Amino acid sequence: MITIDITLVIHIINMIVLMVVLNHILYKPVQSILEKRRDTLDSLNKDVEQFEQNARHRQKEVDKKMREASARAKEALDSARSEAQAAGDEKIAAIRSEADSEKEKQLAEIRAQVEAARKELLDGASDFAKEMAGKILGRSLEA
Repeated sequence: MITIDITLVIHIINMIVLMVVLNHILYKPVQSILEKRRDTLDSLNKDVEQFEQNARHRQKEVDKKMREASARAKEALDSARSEAQAAGDEKIAAIRSEADSEKEKQLAEIRAQVEAARKELLDGASDFAKEMAGKILGRSLEA
């Protein structure tokens, strides 16, 4: 059984002294270390959050610049295509006009040859007719 005497009081005083000593020697340093650790973790978390925010911001900037560069490249490509199309159209028009003029020149030449051949045939036809008539009649038709 428990008896209440001086040893109980000594045990209570001993426990209080032990609590005070442990508090100063062990609990407070451990708590301060834990507090410092918590502060460090909080600051690291804030830094990580700031870095992530900066990374997102930079990624947005890079994406924006990529879109702008892509738009400029598309405009340059479209411009080059339209210039090439215009140059091609000009060359085709020049070739067509050259071909049309060459065609007209050759047609005029052919017409001239046809007219010359027709005139030659008409001139030769009367001589040929006289000659044939002379052969058929057996005498010369020249007077």
